[in-house]
Amino acid sequence: MDRRAFLRAAGLAGAAAVLSPETVFAAGAADWTLAFRDVEADIAPTRLTRVRGKAPAGLSGALIRNGPAKFRRPGGSAGHWFDGEGLVRRFSIQDGQASLAARFVDTPKRRADIAANAMVTPGFGTRAGPGATLGGPDDANGANTSVMMAGGELWALWEAGSPCVLDPDTLETRGFKTLRPDLKAMPFLAHPRREPDGRIWNLGLAGKHAVVWRLAADGALEDAQVVTLPRASYIHDFTATKRHLVIVLQPWIQERMEMPYISSMAWRPELGTQVVVLDKADLTRSRTFELPPFFFFHLGDAWEDASGAIRFDACVDDDPRGTASAGEQLLRGVPFTNVAPPRLALVALHADGKAELTRFDSVAEFPRSDERFAGRQRRYSVHAAVGEPGKPVFHGVAVRDWKTGREETFAFGRRQLVEEMVFVPRPGSSAEFDGWLVGTSLDLDAQATELHAFDARRVADGPLVTWRANTALPLGFHGIFTS
Repeated sequence: MDRRAFLRAAGLAGAAAVLSPETVFAAGAADWTLAFRDVEADIAPTRLTRVRGKAPAGLSGALIRNGPAKFRRPGGSAGHWFDGEGLVRRFSIQDGQASLAARFVDTPKRRADIAANAMVTPGFGTRAGPGATLGGPDDANGANTSVMMAGGELWALWEAGSPCVLDPDTLETRGFKTLRPDLKAMPFLAHPRREPDGRIWNLGLAGKHAVVWRLAADGALEDAQVVTLPRASYIHDFTATKRHLVIVLQPWIQERMEMPYISSMAWRPELGTQVVVLDKADLTRSRTFELPPFFFFHLGDAWEDASGAIRFDACVDDDPRGTASAGEQLLRGVPFTNVAPPRLALVALHADGKAELTRFDSVAEFPRSDERFAGRQRRYSVHAAVGEPGKPVFHGVAVRDWKTGREETFAFGRRQLVEEMVFVPRPGSSAEFDGWLVGTSLDLDAQATELHAFDARRVADGPLVTWRANTALPLGFHGIFTS
């Protein structure tokens, strides 16, 4: 593996000093832009106020979430939602009480932006500002997308650089993780796939090339191999069965090397969508399936049925005109034009080489399932639901029963902006989806973030308990629950 060549192919090995004008923010922007406000400082541990219900017995631990939370500085602002500075939030639940603490990840990107008093670091949709320099991917690493636990460490994840290690209790930044000296700063996606025994699989992308990471449950590197893909597709997420890795190559293609990243991309629907299936035991063994064109960010866990077919759910758009291409509009409170919210779909990859994409009417994003069944045939999944055309926000949560095809939905109403929900097993139970859904929302009327817990099998009944913070945090992306 030629690490230097791989990083050059990722387009982040050197500096690009392109002047970037300050983003102009719309006057009188819609109040849902509270979801994209700036947080100015870390948040010390603070007890939340219980506003309804009662915490279920046995629910104890912490919901840890990540997302961008600083977008604007006097000398220049971020050009995309994805380029804000990462703020890790810890919602702790203990003895029926809940508390919140949050800290910015202390990255070179954040330090450079503070020193310049401007968002000068280039990224997904932000051009380099005056004086910006990049010595490697981690100089642009926002550590702002997701988190995972490994060997007692909390890792804050981005798409194009290293995991950043945090203290799981204090959220103090310890520095970037190097899994092997010769693999320093190699990309590590924000959506690793963990097997029920704890083993971790992940990808790192550079054009048509991907490094396939295999880690032990404690985060120790077991293997890293480079594979060549049919195209240089944008990949935010992949999925896996017990025996296979499943990589979906949508027709949003990187056609050149330039920053910001989004300027190098082109939508090529005539190419369709390809799905590459790799054998975990031998990555040289692969199959490729063909599907109609669609755009996606997130996939559900995959499984293989008795016929040998691989199935997985996906949250799909017609094209990348929404959040992907127009993330800067969100920061100005400008709705997207002629963009519908993503919808739920099911992909089937049959043993005879044929593939099917079945679309449903359900608005859906941020799919999650019972991780104890990851890669195995499962019955349930949960996703954010109830969206609006032109807005990247959701107002409800839904649980899908894949056996019956039915969904249970709870709608908070259009004054609540709902984030990802994660499943937490009931202590002592091994039955699928016997436990709780824990997640957050932003209450526009209270101008505060709220923490909710649902009975996972009775989501339509609404939250069992809701706590409210004394502050409004911008919408984040992904999280985990730790006991």
